[in-house]
Amino acid sequence: MTNPVPPSAETILVVPVYSQLANLAFALRREVFMREQGVSHADEYDDKDKDCTHLVTVREGEVVATLRILWLPEHAKIGRFAVRQSLRNQRVGSRLFAATLELIRQNGGEHIGLEAQVDRIAFYERFGFHAYGEEYLDAGILHRRMKNY
Repeated sequence: MTNPVPPSAETILVVPVYSQLANLAFALRREVFMREQGVSHADEYDDKDKDCTHLVTVREGEVVATLRILWLPEHAKIGRFAVRQSLRNQRVGSRLFAATLELIRQNGGEHIGLEAQVDRIAFYERFGFHAYGEEYLDAGILHRRMKNY
């Protein structure tokens, strides 16, 4: 059994959309959303990536988590949040999400929204988000909208 990597060995970075690290983040998204969850290419990739702020968690030289922030007039929208399967439930995602919330607040964002897969709602509730509206299908997966305001 290997020793777990301490959080101090992780680096969370904001990366340009047309960078090698962003390309690795897109590969992780393909792994999680397309291969694991069966999301189509058309549903995974949209024209919004170029307008988003992309964050990654790098551990031992590999991108192991990613998400994006779309800055809308009414709120910052977090999306495309993916964590490598072998590292789930080890707080990798929690650390990235917390850093993202801090980045949004540092940039004047008070209102934050997201669209959560229904089985992930409890994760976001731990950060003060609450679900609203009806469940709906997005890319064949049940979702609910969530916000922190």
